[in-house]
Amino acid sequence: MSVHGADLAGLRIGLLTASASRLGGGVAEVVVAQARLIRSLGAEPLVFALADAHTQADCLRYEGAALHAQQIRGPAQIGFAPGLVKAMMEARLDCLHLHGIWMYPSRAATAWSQQSERPFLISPHGMLDPWITARGRWKKALARRAYERPAWRAAAAFHALTAREAADIRNESGRADSLVIANAAPPAARPPRTARTARAPHILYIGRIHPKKNLTALLDAWQRLEASGLPEGARLTIAGWGADQDVAALERRMAHMPPSARFVGPAFGAEKARLLASARFLVLPSLSEGLPMAVLEAWAAGTPAIMTSECNLPEGFAHGAALETGIDAASITVSLTRALAMTDLEWLAMARAAHGLASGPFSAETIAGRWAKTYRWLASGKGATWA
Repeated sequence: MSVHGADLAGLRIGLLTASASRLGGGVAEVVVAQARLIRSLGAEPLVFALADAHTQADCLRYEGAALHAQQIRGPAQIGFAPGLVKAMMEARLDCLHLHGIWMYPSRAATAWSQQSERPFLISPHGMLDPWITARGRWKKALARRAYERPAWRAAAAFHALTAREAADIRNESGRADSLVIANAAPPAARPPRTARTARAPHILYIGRIHPKKNLTALLDAWQRLEASGLPEGARLTIAGWGADQDVAALERRMAHMPPSARFVGPAFGAEKARLLASARFLVLPSLSEGLPMAVLEAWAAGTPAIMTSECNLPEGFAHGAALETGIDAASITVSLTRALAMTDLEWLAMARAAHGLASGPFSAETIAGRWAKTYRWLASGKGATWA
């Protein structure tokens, strides 16, 4: 894939996360992409996770990377898996990359590092955002005391997706040594060439079904647009997956939505690519994000975004690849109205800007170079601070 192809030849790099399946949402998507990136750099990725109902079905997405899923004992919210540390020790890893926090894998990473005398890196993926830390306060207080603070002290460094996340990490952990590296976009498709290639007025949400995604406000906004008159052919498609209770709540709400809005369930592979390539806009009215892969995937497909500032991609606004929206139904209504009223030429300019970001600063080539340097440093074991 890149000139960095043999930079990490021979290294065995562990990727540890709570869920390696669709239940892991955007974090699992990043782990899939990270395994592919590590392989492109000449190293061997090994994925470690807690087993869940979809692990076996989704393991093929790792494209040959070894996936070690360990059974949970006790409450699923904690995720205690007694076989996790042993599996990582037997894998003879050169270094470990922890994706996500607030569950037992944080403790497992610390134990592995102490036993192997090898370093690990933490990517919180937005989980130290104030919106997240304000939820389930007593559970997080217990987690901090039991295993998070020891992990934060033991880690070689934190990885932040954005400067904003680095500030959140500093405020919560006291560490100011975060490495700021964005997620990489998938390979960019050919950019739209003329206004004739402009797409139908389809708005797409794709991602996890979760309260922080703010889908209730999005649906309220769509109902307002429907009542005032939608452009011909306009429709809203929601594709996603999540906890059973969150999906059930969405399905109840969808029963009262007009036919122009539909929920199609999970979408992966070719179906996901088809949805992204046919949408005029991706919408993401989130209350909290790390750095959403859905937006990068949309940009790679030449699809502009409608998103909140909480998506932490100011480049989209600065380069004309995204429209900013607020989090309430009234603000989302205004943003959707603006998007659907755009001329084909105006949309084409945004689509080209989206493609430019996916093929430039967020390209796999650019991001791979930064990770090559990071993993080389991490595997060297030269102290606890980035140099």
